[in-house]
Amino acid sequence: MSKISRQEALDQLVAEAAASEKLYEKPLPQWRLALRRFRGRKSGMVGLFMITSLILVAVFAPLIAPYDPNEDLIGEEDVRRYQAPCIHLLGCPEDQPQHLMGIDGNVRDYFSRVVYGSRVSLQLGFFTVTLALVVGSAIGAVAGYLGGWFDNIVMRFMDVILGFPSLLLAIAIVAVLGPGLRNALIAIAIVTLPGYARVMRAQVLAIKESDYVAASRALGASPMQILVRRVIPNAMTPLVVLATLGIATAILEAAGLSFLGLGAQPPLAEWGSMLATYRNQVFTAPHLVFYPGLAIMITVLGFNLMGDGLRDALDPTLNR
Repeated sequence: MSKISRQEALDQLVAEAAASEKLYEKPLPQWRLALRRFRGRKSGMVGLFMITSLILVAVFAPLIAPYDPNEDLIGEEDVRRYQAPCIHLLGCPEDQPQHLMGIDGNVRDYFSRVVYGSRVSLQLGFFTVTLALVVGSAIGAVAGYLGGWFDNIVMRFMDVILGFPSLLLAIAIVAVLGPGLRNALIAIAIVTLPGYARVMRAQVLAIKESDYVAASRALGASPMQILVRRVIPNAMTPLVVLATLGIATAILEAAGLSFLGLGAQPPLAEWGSMLATYRNQVFTAPHLVFYPGLAIMITVLGFNLMGDGLRDALDPTLNR
């Protein structure tokens, strides 16, 4: 055998070994596959960027906002009520103090209030969805796994809650508990809870009949162990997507309650209450209505885009 033929044979063996190694390559974990699919969704990445930016604004609000959100500037600067935005880069005179979003009716820097309002809205959205997700998932998991009369009673109660318009039911709950941000959080969590309970119940009904659950039952695992270790972890995928989209809904409903005077109370900077306070100045001082509305729109859009991206990434029917 010549030198060239031996080299060709060696190259062929190396190629065959590489091919066989690729055939027996260990599959990627599900979370890595989902992350790879999520990165391929441009809308999801745009939503993630928007939400990350909002979270950074909320965390570093004391560094970003030039003034305290409740600070009255009367006597400190030459400003007036409902003053339009003054931005030096856009031609505002240098001798005037710069206020990126203008001055509100109480002579406070509106940019600082919008920045601090991100803290309130994001906290309310996250805490509301977390409460509804934990309680609703627990109720749905137990009802779906036990079945029988308990399942019927719990689900009929969830149907009663779903029978009312969510905002009207939240208004009724806050009217009973009293206006305030904490009571608004509880009300929104109650009206959104049935959605998580029903989704979890549907997942549990499908998963509890699977082979690995039957194997765990045959090995002597208790119902609680099966529910906690086998059923619930495999039923969380659609709930993650629902929770992401639910944050946007919770922020909108909280803004609606604050707009009606049932949520955040003055002088707390919250986007919905800021819209309600200056809704009559939409023509005389439109910036006082435009900026909180824009902040709500960006936040809701970001969570919706990220939720769509997560839904596509976690869909087990996708082959890519």
